[in-house]
Amino acid sequence: MKSAVLILSGGMDSATLMYHLLAEGYDLRCLSIDYGQRHIRELVAAKELCEILGVEHKTAPLIGINPLFGESSLTNREVDVPEGHYEDENMKVTVVPNRNMIMLAVAAAWGISTKSGFLAYAAHAGDHTIYPDCRPEFIEAMAKAIAICDFHGLELIAPFQGLSKGEICSIGLELGVPFEKTWTCYKGGDLACGKCGSCTERLEAFEFAGAKDPLPYEVDYVPT
Repeated sequence: MKSAVLILSGGMDSATLMYHLLAEGYDLRCLSIDYGQRHIRELVAAKELCEILGVEHKTAPLIGINPLFGESSLTNREVDVPEGHYEDENMKVTVVPNRNMIMLAVAAAWGISTKSGFLAYAAHAGDHTIYPDCRPEFIEAMAKAIAICDFHGLELIAPFQGLSKGEICSIGLELGVPFEKTWTCYKGGDLACGKCGSCTERLEAFEFAGAKDPLPYEVDYVPT
């Protein structure tokens, strides 16, 4: 049986990838990272998703590195989370410097120690514009580094890298992903705000898939 470690944020993309990998017959372990993110409740979502499926789950406590991320609105609570669409210039403040490389390095260590065959993460095409550590060239470079960082030979996979979030949403709906258990909002309040870039992209993804997002929001979504 194929074995894999999945970086599970608790959001809809990584949740869909979890269901996809299980459907493909992978023996799966999931790792979440606590890096002091404002939307800390995504880690609760990740834990609950794994409990539903009986998948092994660990959270790596890396909150000590939070001060190294500077003025990112996801880690510095003195910086406001911008509202709007990811194509807007102000969304660059949501970038957490080198976040995915850090996460992949930690997850690779677990993958190697458990002799897993694969390391998976849910980067997708919609992330390419604003998040440089989701681009195909980054994934290719990290795959090479991870393959040679240990004699075990762990293989990095990113099955969704060519898909839009809407396409991922469609896959998740087909797989029966409980999207109401996932968390996307960057503001991390009691309810999803419905206005930050992350919420906007999620709501557009459900619109693309022809479905209603089961997650409650502070404001009603108005299709563009």
